[in-house]
Amino acid sequence: MRDLACPFGEDAHNRQRPIRLEAGSSPSNSPPPTGYAPPPGGRPSRPSPGTDGHEIDWTDPKPISNAHPTSSSTLPALVVRMLEDLQVEDDHTVTEYGTGTGYSTALMCHRLGAERVPSVETDAHVAARAREALTRCGYRPRLHVGDGLTGAPGSSQAHRTIATMGVRSIPPAWIEQTRPGGLIVATLRGWMRSLGLVRLTVTDESTASGRFLSNDPSFMIARQQDAPESLGMLPVPDEGTTRDTPHGPKLLTMPDSGFVAQLALPNARYFSMPADDGTVSTYVLDATNDAFAVLTPDGEGWTVRQGGPALLWDDVEQALALWHAAGSPAPTEFGVSVTPDAQRVRLGTPEGPGWLLPA
Repeated sequence: MRDLACPFGEDAHNRQRPIRLEAGSSPSNSPPPTGYAPPPGGRPSRPSPGTDGHEIDWTDPKPISNAHPTSSSTLPALVVRMLEDLQVEDDHTVTEYGTGTGYSTALMCHRLGAERVPSVETDAHVAARAREALTRCGYRPRLHVGDGLTGAPGSSQAHRTIATMGVRSIPPAWIEQTRPGGLIVATLRGWMRSLGLVRLTVTDESTASGRFLSNDPSFMIARQQDAPESLGMLPVPDEGTTRDTPHGPKLLTMPDSGFVAQLALPNARYFSMPADDGTVSTYVLDATNDAFAVLTPDGEGWTVRQGGPALLWDDVEQALALWHAAGSPAPTEFGVSVTPDAQRVRLGTPEGPGWLLPA
């Protein structure tokens, strides 16, 4: 990758990543709903993108409460790594989803030429700032403002597609607008955590397959797929059935077992909360169907109380059993298959055990 000399360089390497802010006061496993949103390269002249329209005075920044970020700045090293994973060649066209600051857009313009890099950004303010920065660098790619999950307006099939936001599944439009034999690099994630970076090879306009490259990157989820504000219904103390379980809530936070748990619980989130006697239980709730699992310490072990239309912790234990039976492979040993009917993360061969991604 050739060096890029423009105003992005120093800012991008020195810029901090914004703290994710959660709206409301519901308990959750996310960071507290207060934090500093760092400046995206100076004091903004309009409400800063990433803070739901809150005006920020960067000469005297204050904590922001009850706000929801709408954009974040990706670490430059991760951008370069993703572009290397994309395996771009000189005559390629690359469609980008999530223009953000425009840093990755500028790198691709420098490598391929601006006419080969259509980019889609859902936030008009973010897109305007990126356009200004790219213009200062001498690049004028086709920037579209809109829902990137529906594709790039007016764009023909690209050789490569890259996304710098997390998605729960690969949008069909991305496959349709990528040439057969082309590559898609994107981050799959759930509502509990990121699953990781995947690279898919497109077979035809509705089929693709590939593998996880890493479970490290964690992009903000596309706002159109963000979790509902409500965590779900909190069960009453005598609701559900209780049994012992060999697995406590720590597995949800571990890199590999957490990956498996996210596959098993695509619509769940969790948080911990003390009871009146001080015992801290972990609640796993599915807001889409009001299923729940409550994990409570019991001596040296744990109990789980479950209820609703699905037994959430049973699903986790079954997924862990399959994973352990296969030798507890790393996420990079998991494949992804996309067909017109379903998207599936699979363990081992295409015929191996798997889990469906949300439609």
